[in-house]
Amino acid sequence: MSLKSSTNTAVNTYELIIEVGGEDFDKAVNTVYNKEKKDIQLKGFRKGKAPRKLVEKEFGENVFWENAINDLCNSEIPVAIEQEKLEIVDTPAVELVSASITDGVVLKVTCTTKPEITIENYKGILAEKPSEEVTDADVDAQLEQMQKRNARMISIDDRPAQLNDQVVIDFEGFQDGVAFEGGKAENFELGLGSHQFIPGFEDAIVGHNVGEEFDIDVTFPEDYGMESLAGKPATFKIKLHEITSQELPEFDDDFVKEISEFDTVDEYKADARTKLQVSMKNNSEAEFNNNVMQKVIDLVQGEIPECMFRQRVDRLVSDFEQRLKTQGMGLDMYLQYTGMDLDSFKETFKERAKDEVTLRLALEKIAELENVEVSDEEVDNYIKEIADANKVNVDMVKQFIGVENIRADLTVEKASNLVLENAVVQSPAEVPAE
Repeated sequence: MSLKSSTNTAVNTYELIIEVGGEDFDKAVNTVYNKEKKDIQLKGFRKGKAPRKLVEKEFGENVFWENAINDLCNSEIPVAIEQEKLEIVDTPAVELVSASITDGVVLKVTCTTKPEITIENYKGILAEKPSEEVTDADVDAQLEQMQKRNARMISIDDRPAQLNDQVVIDFEGFQDGVAFEGGKAENFELGLGSHQFIPGFEDAIVGHNVGEEFDIDVTFPEDYGMESLAGKPATFKIKLHEITSQELPEFDDDFVKEISEFDTVDEYKADARTKLQVSMKNNSEAEFNNNVMQKVIDLVQGEIPECMFRQRVDRLVSDFEQRLKTQGMGLDMYLQYTGMDLDSFKETFKERAKDEVTLRLALEKIAELENVEVSDEEVDNYIKEIADANKVNVDMVKQFIGVENIRADLTVEKASNLVLENAVVQSPAEVPAE
């Protein structure tokens, strides 16, 4: 194999011209012949015994060329890429320029390479950090949640339906006096104010009493999923069977004893405040970190190959699909429920994928600029942590994740920590108005 030339033809793109001599090409063809001859039968020869020349005469001189050239691509292209020290981020595109047993093979290989981005001013980044203060209103909201969690439903028959009530209804929808498909149900449970139905439907039930029969006039949204109904008026005939409402328990000492290990409301509130303080502090730190990393993304200069974003989207979709499987649902079924096709579903991951790829490149560059290093001991300790957490041996972790991948991840983590340690909290008053 001879690497004839290596040319940087565009941003993040290299073109390699690889030549394989006639003798090496003939050897590759012969290798393919020897692998395939067991399945070849010619008249006058036992199966697998036909000479190569006669097979080529019968089926054409190039009968084995395609597989031979594929074998050469698999063996020679990685060597050329390694020789040029190219870090590729996509499968190379290969074009066969010429091929003959006499002159050999010439290949043109187009490689998309990892981008060389630049980043400055990543130390001292100003970013907003939400308040960690826990207010009395925050504590009261926690208490209200606990009341709602322990609420009981009571039947209502002495007043009309109100927002936040639960109702049981029969309904049937009509357009121009004709019932339409999918617009009918009996004994349907509906939360008023849940926005489960189209705008106007739930509000129109408010004010009606148990046993009433009445009509509701609504208009379907323009973007409604069924084209035959989208943007069109309809009338629903309703029969209201039942109204129920939440009854919240009194938040007193007896209630506290029932739901917790505490004896008084004051003790419960103090504990709730303590837990909220921990939660608010963690959430504030996490949001500050996210704000800093978004600033890092915005500092990146350089053209990133689109294929890197596509690959990240595919990975995110694959991860999502695996999570669905653990819940007993396939991706196809999920797409049916959400009314999306695969392309539109992938589109929902596009911005996230772009940010994740850009941030990774930024942190790798920062690690390079700051001479960040990860010791073998740090790698070994991290591998042991993963192995212990998943109850497997360290060799299995090394096999499935790879030592160098772990080293790369730890390097990026160190770069991230360096940026965060040097970041500066920006008070809300200092944030420029949009």
